[in-house]
Amino acid sequence: MEKIRVLAVIPDGGNKASMIFAHRQMNSLKATSINVDIFMLKSRTSLKSLFSDMIAFRQKLAAFHPHIVHAHYGTVTSFFCALGANKPLVITFRGSDLNPVTSENAFRKGVKQVLSQLSTLRAKHIICVSQGLKKRLWWRNDEVSIIPSGIDLSIFKPLQIKCARKRLGLSLTDRIILFNVGKSPLVKRLDLAEQALKFVKSHFPNTCLVKLYGNIDPDDMPFYYNAADCLLLTSDHEGSPNVVKEAVSCNCPVVSLDVGDVRERLAGVWPSKIVTRDPVEIGRAIIKIFKLNRRSNGHNTTRAISLDRLSTKTVSIYRSML
Repeated sequence: MEKIRVLAVIPDGGNKASMIFAHRQMNSLKATSINVDIFMLKSRTSLKSLFSDMIAFRQKLAAFHPHIVHAHYGTVTSFFCALGANKPLVITFRGSDLNPVTSENAFRKGVKQVLSQLSTLRAKHIICVSQGLKKRLWWRNDEVSIIPSGIDLSIFKPLQIKCARKRLGLSLTDRIILFNVGKSPLVKRLDLAEQALKFVKSHFPNTCLVKLYGNIDPDDMPFYYNAADCLLLTSDHEGSPNVVKEAVSCNCPVVSLDVGDVRERLAGVWPSKIVTRDPVEIGRAIIKIFKLNRRSNGHNTTRAISLDRLSTKTVSIYRSML
C-alpha cells in the first residue's frame, strides 16, 4: 500500500527553537504510514523572498508529488499555501494567527486576520489547537478538528530539581518562577508577571523570574521546567500554550490565567492554579505553591496529549481526505 505523502509548510523563525512543536509533530508521523517532507517558508514579510519561495515551493510540489499540503500556521503561511498548492490543503491554526495581538498596529492585525480567514476557503480540513480558536473562525466551522500540539513524554518528564539547576547554572537555593516572554512581552504580559513577582518577593525575597525569550535550545527546555518551582503564564490570549503542557508533563506546578485551553490542561493537576489578572491573587497562588514545596502530579495526566496519540488523530484526518 502506497504511503500518504504530506508536504508540511512551516514558517522559518530563524532559530532551532522556532516552531519546534510542528517539526516534532511531522517527524513523529514518519514512524506511521505517512511519508513527510518539510518546506520552510523563509520570510512572511518580504515580497521578494515570498516570490522566490513560491518558485521553490512549486518545484518541491513537482518533485515530491504530495497527496496533501499541511500549512502549520495561518496568516501569510496558510495564504501562501492556498495560492500555491494544487493539492488538498490542511491548515493548523495555533494562536496568534487567529487571536488578536495587542502589540501590533490595527492595519497589521487586520491584514493577518484577513489572510488567515480567506485561506480557510481553500482548505479541505482545518485544525485548531483549542476550542477557543475555532470560535474565532468566520466560516468553515464544520470542517474543523480540535487537536493540540502533542507532547513527547520521553523528553518532557520529571527530573531531579538539583540536577536540572546544576545543568543550567541556576541557584540551588532561590525560588524560581519560569516565564515565557517569547517575542511578544506585551502579549505575554510581562508587566503583570513582574507586578506579581514584587508581591511574592515581599514574602520570599530570594525569588527570581527566569525569562525565556524564544531562543532557548529545545534540548534544554525539560531542564528549565524541572528547575523551576512553578511556571507562570499571564498572556492576554493563547491558543494551546505548549509551555503549560510541557511544564505539566515535567511535574512543574503552573499558575496561569484562564486563556486558551489551559483550564482543560490543568484539570486534575495539583498543585496548580487558575487565577484572574489581579497581581496580588497571582502572587498569593505562587506563594501557596512555594509553601507546599512539592512537585505536581501532572505527568500522569498528559497521556491524552502525547505526541503519539495526537499524531494518530492527524493521520486519520489525512486518510479521510483521500
